Amino acid sequence: MIQYFIAALGISALSTYFVRKVMVHYGVIDAPKKQKRKIHKKAIPLGGGLALFVSFFVVTGYAVLVSSQIGNDIAVNTLLGLFFGGAVLLVGGLLDDARNLRPRFQIIFPIIASITAMSFGIGIESVSAPGGVIQISDYNITIHGLTQWAILADFVVFFWLLGMMYTTKFLDGLDGLVVGVVGIGAIMMYFVSMQPQWFQPEVGLLALIFAGSCFGFLLWNFHPAKIFLGEGGSVFAGFTLGILAIISGSKIATTLLVMAVPILDAFRVIVIRIQKKKPIFVGDAEHIHFRLLASGLSHRKAVFVLYSIAFLFGLSTLFLQSKQKLLALILLCLLMLLASMFFFNKDSDRS
Repeated sequence: MIQYFIAALGISALSTYFVRKVMVHYGVIDAPKKQKRKIHKKAIPLGGGLALFVSFFVVTGYAVLVSSQIGNDIAVNTLLGLFFGGAVLLVGGLLDDARNLRPRFQIIFPIIASITAMSFGIGIESVSAPGGVIQISDYNITIHGLTQWAILADFVVFFWLLGMMYTTKFLDGLDGLVVGVVGIGAIMMYFVSMQPQWFQPEVGLLALIFAGSCFGFLLWNFHPAKIFLGEGGSVFAGFTLGILAIISGSKIATTLLVMAVPILDAFRVIVIRIQKKKPIFVGDAEHIHFRLLASGLSHRKAVFVLYSIAFLFGLSTLFLQSKQKLLALILLCLLMLLASMFFFNKDSDRS
């Protein structure tokens, strides 16, 4: 399988070079003077998510159409849902990168992408539990012609994908942070999928291809970044990781442990914005990555701190059982609560 990872990494790195040239040519750049919270000092091209998308689906297409490594356990409809949903995000993201859309228009594309993925059959069919695997269909209750558990599962999928997309969107504040953390998540998904008790080689291969695409882009995106993911790329990263979690037998806990700090931080920031009566989707410097910079860490050190947390808790998924994963998530919640209190006290000291 390693050859697919290397192919995705190489194609991602090469396509990023060309995408960067195109974005510079058409003036699709992020100028720091537009927003005070921007930490880069010069204009950087946007739209890098296009390279992520191309590399991922070129290698996945080869694995499906040529080598037949994918397509038996993972339905083609699932891949089409991922492709067309991702395409919606890329188109919307490029529009935002070029035109700087208002937040209320930006959310339209993640909503359409989630609905698109679900319309192709991406959904929760089973849930990993301490006693084994629970099949949703075994517990369906039909009332007035509506299957209650199936409808609930659809709502869970919709908000899970939306939540993952906005988590990576909010996380996209430091060079290399999103693709690094998401790449770590994909690698962990690969190792979990290859464990004997689960053994889902097609899911593992898809996760490995996505990890290669992320790390290939990271070669250009690590500090100091030469290109940014852009709106489309940041939400596509969360969208893809979210779908991988679903099709791997709903290993939501595995993904949550890797992404727990960004998810909890996004929740914390939303609560703060509501308390301060600020728009929820308008950026500020409240996020933990900006706080780490403000505490005195360098750009790279702040990124490595968040990489390390994602890696260590992701690694724990290989050894923890379902109940233990829940305890680890509770521990992370407590740590984020302590971090919030620390940041609050720092703000109080300044004022």
